[in-house]
Amino acid sequence: MGTKIRPELSKKNKYWIPRHRYYELKHFCLQYPEWKEQYTNLSSVTTPKLTDKVFRNIGHHSDPTEQCAEQKIFYQCRIAMLEQVAVLTDKDLAKYILLAVTYGHSYTYLKTKLDIPCSKDTYYDRYRKFFWILSDLRD
Repeated sequence: MGTKIRPELSKKNKYWIPRHRYYELKHFCLQYPEWKEQYTNLSSVTTPKLTDKVFRNIGHHSDPTEQCAEQKIFYQCRIAMLEQVAVLTDKDLAKYILLAVTYGHSYTYLKTKLDIPCSKDTYYDRYRKFFWILSDLRD
């Protein structure tokens, strides 16, 4: 993972969360690309063989259409949650923050490849704020 940030801040920091809570949320966010892929794959499930294969692995034996819809809602809720938290954190930096927390991109990568329009201090402040907001939403 490219983002090098201390896992625990001083308890005096306004965005303090416990170290293991931070790791829990970080690993939650790193599942975002998988959720997007699964959501897309479920959208393309049209043949009974494919549908049966997907849901046999999950262990469901009921209506495949219903199960597909439930899985799509599951993934969409998580995808939307992370995207919403990024916007709540900072509208202007939302896309950069989302890339950092979901793909593990560092500030250096965001600055050199994507020209993030903020300083390193501002970026890390918003990065911490993202996890602080997410922690409240995930309680």
